[in-house]
Amino acid sequence: MRILIVKTSSLGDLFHALPAVHLLKTAFDAEIDWVVNKDYAGLVECFSDVRKVIPFPRKALFPNLGSFRAELRKEAYDLVVDLQGLLKSALICRMAKRVKGAKILGPSFQREGARFFYTAVAGKKNKNRHAVEENLDVLRWLEKPAEPIAFPIQFPEVNFQCLEKKPVVVFAPCSRHEAKNWPWKRFVEVGKALECQIILVGAPDDAETCANIENALPEGAATNLCGKTTLLELGGVLQRADLVVTVDSGPMHMASAAGTPCLAVFGPTDPTRVGPFGGQHRILRSSSVRNYSKQDLESIRMVETNDVVQTIGEMLNNEIVGL
Repeated sequence: MRILIVKTSSLGDLFHALPAVHLLKTAFDAEIDWVVNKDYAGLVECFSDVRKVIPFPRKALFPNLGSFRAELRKEAYDLVVDLQGLLKSALICRMAKRVKGAKILGPSFQREGARFFYTAVAGKKNKNRHAVEENLDVLRWLEKPAEPIAFPIQFPEVNFQCLEKKPVVVFAPCSRHEAKNWPWKRFVEVGKALECQIILVGAPDDAETCANIENALPEGAATNLCGKTTLLELGGVLQRADLVVTVDSGPMHMASAAGTPCLAVFGPTDPTRVGPFGGQHRILRSSSVRNYSKQDLESIRMVETNDVVQTIGEMLNNEIVGL
């Protein structure tokens, strides 16, 4: 059986879809192809269950539409699964359909009129659960097992010298939204309390924040890899870490999928929906906030440094120097 997955973005959402894709491959002994934004094509090639990656030229669609359509229709798919749920992704699914009677299955969280292009929608919309669980509705609709949960991924090996000294704690202090960022000075306070190898990671846009943290820590306490790795090298670093201290960010989802324990500091976003998936992770969020808004800049600042340091000690099962 040939199955096409359409999940074009974003970074964290790709990992949320991975368990459903794995179970589809297992249940049908299927060959899996995946349509994804061109920027993430190399990442999806690291997903062990994927046979072929079809890059979607989002940034230059019209000049490349013909070649994209031709690539999309090289295979005759028995099932096309949209795990994005948008009009754009639904149109890609319809474009890919060649086999008469082949189904196009959309997710419960579809919107923008995407459902009109599907053969069926997998279940009823229910946003009061983790995004991983939402994607598993596809398995339930197909009457296939929705467990066990697995994230079959293998990032390339990396050989940065900073990974040799143990334990390794990675700081991922930045997200794309200010309301999700714990103050960088708190990361400094945490770093000063630890006796371990600290590695700073992030995108090039995060360079100033990571440099501030590095410069405020004792000399040699941290290695700053922010903006100095490719996306796949970042995955390799996270894969080898003992712990990732992070905000709600792409690196958090990468580390979680790689099986590395995460201590995630959350503010207005809901960790029950988008937190690191699995029992090995810990989430710290202020208990005094009752009503969160996406623009709330204060709630994440209510998470105390001492609580983060104490939780790191518990997760690493060793002694931490107190503040």
